[in-house]
Amino acid sequence: MTPVRKAVITAAGRGTRQYPATNTVQKELFPLVDVDGYAKPTLQIIAEEAVASGIQEICVVANTTNAEPIRQHFHGLTEAQRAGQFAGKDWAWALSDALDDLARRLTVVVQAAQEGYGHAVYQAREWVGDEPCVVLLGDHVYRSHTDERCARQVIAAYEQYDCPVSSVARTPESLITRLGTVAGRPLGGTPPVYEVAAMTEKPAVEEARARLRTPGLADGEYLCFFGIHVFPPAIFDCLEHLLRHDIRRKGEFQLTSAQALLFERGRYLVSEVQGERYDMGVPEGLIETQIALALDSPYRKQAIALLSHAPGGIGD
Repeated sequence: MTPVRKAVITAAGRGTRQYPATNTVQKELFPLVDVDGYAKPTLQIIAEEAVASGIQEICVVANTTNAEPIRQHFHGLTEAQRAGQFAGKDWAWALSDALDDLARRLTVVVQAAQEGYGHAVYQAREWVGDEPCVVLLGDHVYRSHTDERCARQVIAAYEQYDCPVSSVARTPESLITRLGTVAGRPLGGTPPVYEVAAMTEKPAVEEARARLRTPGLADGEYLCFFGIHVFPPAIFDCLEHLLRHDIRRKGEFQLTSAQALLFERGRYLVSEVQGERYDMGVPEGLIETQIALALDSPYRKQAIALLSHAPGGIGD
């Protein structure tokens, strides 16, 4: 089996839900104070998640607006900067070296037209080649509940079973009409792995109750996609089928449609990730993401103090 050493991060969306900030800064480049206490663009935090999970090469799918700013960010300090305003600042030099390392791993490809998430992933086909890859969203930040990164948990399941694996999380019935939902047969393991028996994008509650129940889950609880996938190269054949036959959903080529084709063609697993996902691509999600990172950072005391004194805060 070929090990998973490549990651595709999609960062081509226009960020309409974060307008008007996205007039000047694309959402994937919004800064967040990370758990190490340093301010970084969201995309860098996600790239570091990939590298910490064992990934060696990263392809970012950008759009025509943010491709160049992304390339510009991923390089370290010049010698002039090290000798000038950053002289003696060892912390900045260390961060600069980390950026240089990411730059050596990074390739940027451009999605010229906004044709959907599946279309964005397809832009990386030539770069991925005949290897498996992990696919990550450029606006989702993950925090693991264990010593093993969220992405690494999914990669480990792929390397054990040698078939497509998507991350899932237990989700209440009230939310499933917004999410891809699966029914699975438990295979055990930590984190738990399930063999997919049925897969539906945004099912009605009645359909979910009839055909998407998973043994071992509480009543009213379902397995829904969590946003990390590890695919064999065959995912690109499925995406090509959608593009060639102009198979769209709500006017776009969807990754979930390609996942459904992949499921029809062979074994497909899901891994119940032990961690949390934060969507910074919407205003409330951006707030949640920064709070979650702050509470796990050197600024935890300051964050708790602010939250405690806020109206309706944790101290009320």
